[in-house]
Amino acid sequence: MSVIDERPRTTWTPRMHRRHEIVITDGMEGVLRVGAALADCGFPVRDFAAEVREGVPYSSITCTVSLTGSECETFSQRLSAMPNVIAVTPC
Repeated sequence: MSVIDERPRTTWTPRMHRRHEIVITDGMEGVLRVGAALADCGFPVRDFAAEVREGVPYSSITCTVSLTGSECETFSQRLSAMPNVIAVTPC
């Protein structure tokens, strides 16, 4: 019997709750687009809050997403690629 398996083992990577602020344009439509993108990404979203004000060009979303260390950069890059996203900042 060998200690080493013939198949490579996958390692478990811990997830941490990471809070982000996302600045967007397009008001409520922009919030809904970002919300749909978060749902499509497959990252668990723990809480989600949006602030949309009439007459203000930018809105903000604050959300807590469960990510691994390597997913954190990918998450910001994915959302920043959306046309209505101005900034993605970890809180």
